[in-house]
Amino acid sequence: MQVETTQPNREMPEVPPYAMRVVDALEAAGHEAWVVGGWVRDALMGRPGHDVDVTCSSPWEQTERVLRAAGIEVHQTGVTHGTVTAVVDGLPVETTTYRVEGAYSDRRHPDEVRFVTDVRQDLARRDFTVNAMAYHPRRGLLDPFGGERDLELGVIRAVGEPRRRFEEDALRVLRAVRFACRLGFSIEPATQEALVACAGELDVMARERVGAELDGILASGRAAWALRHEFAVMAAAVPELAPMAGFDQRSPYHAYDVAEHTARVCAGVECACGGRPSQALRWAALLHDVAKPACFSLDASCRGHFFGHPEEGARVAGRVMGRLALPKSMTREAQALIRLHDLPVRPAAASCRKMMSLLEAACPGRGRALAFALVDLKRADALAKAPACRGYAVELDAMATRVRAEVAAGCPLTVRELPVGGGDVIRERGLEPGPGVGLVLDALLAAVLAGELGLGREELLAELRMGE
Repeated sequence: MQVETTQPNREMPEVPPYAMRVVDALEAAGHEAWVVGGWVRDALMGRPGHDVDVTCSSPWEQTERVLRAAGIEVHQTGVTHGTVTAVVDGLPVETTTYRVEGAYSDRRHPDEVRFVTDVRQDLARRDFTVNAMAYHPRRGLLDPFGGERDLELGVIRAVGEPRRRFEEDALRVLRAVRFACRLGFSIEPATQEALVACAGELDVMARERVGAELDGILASGRAAWALRHEFAVMAAAVPELAPMAGFDQRSPYHAYDVAEHTARVCAGVECACGGRPSQALRWAALLHDVAKPACFSLDASCRGHFFGHPEEGARVAGRVMGRLALPKSMTREAQALIRLHDLPVRPAAASCRKMMSLLEAACPGRGRALAFALVDLKRADALAKAPACRGYAVELDAMATRVRAEVAAGCPLTVRELPVGGGDVIRERGLEPGPGVGLVLDALLAAVLAGELGLGREELLAELRMGE
């Protein structure tokens, strides 16, 4: 095994003092310790590091004993795999004994874990070269597999034989795509070939782990890249995406198949939101047309239609996101956006108020924020259609202005937000407490949303008096 090391004085950020306290405590006791993982990769790229992980030669029992003797808080977080978590100044440092792993019979977990004394053996078990480096401020960078070179080349490359890496743990298929998206890298050809070949094994993985990786891919802002370059992997993780590939929409409103249109919408919401859309909006962009193939029909002129696809798409999205164990609140928001993404909206008060009220009914307390998200989704959708349809994006700018004005004016979206309440209805109408009071308030809200009544309390009280 060829080992590449650098001079200790290479240009690297300082390892955070709280992590060096762990390293120094272990080495003062006669053990060897290195910083590994994402902090090393990000430091080499000049990116800010976050969590710092340490690997060491000592068995976890000795690691715990040494760190406690140094006054460091320690928790047994994964001792089967040799891991304890040190807490210094309130910050965690995951500390793991050098180890190698046996076969993965279930494609998820190693059949055995064996602890070793050579850090190079530990690095050899890791997934990708950019994650298989170790650093020590006095000894320098230990890079047996050329991770630093791959960072410079901008590629994700498996450590060792790619097929073996993915057969050990099928989740690495999605991790490869997530790292490529997050870092803006490509995937090295042999690694790419192996991950496509092994993508089908994702169906044996715990669905919440698949969901977490997919959520990370979307959070990178490069879902469009993943759909265009790694569609086989994405469809293996979410089989409902598969029918979109190559699906001709047979419509004058569309210039692309459903998969390419979806990729463009995913890219569009990133642009519309300055690269910071909500995760619910990102999932809505991915799944907004997922039901189109199932809802496809042709009319007498052989023109394609997709009647009911927003409603069916919302149902499919609920099933997909539920299966992936994604947060229920995010799922509800994505479903609401998908269900309403084709809702006709005009830059008029009544139209925008109706949109907000529908979103509020679906996701209480979120109607206003989701209104802006829906405008962004509709804008991205319009720009991803045929050129003749893209002018609608300009109209959506006017709608966003109208929504902003309605929010600023305090337009109520629920009965509880009306400036009059049940007591006012009872007093002005002479009604007894009961369901009738609620019906009157519902009628007032409907009139406000329709633009038939203003937003002021006095106007609404006057309306109540007129109805006596």
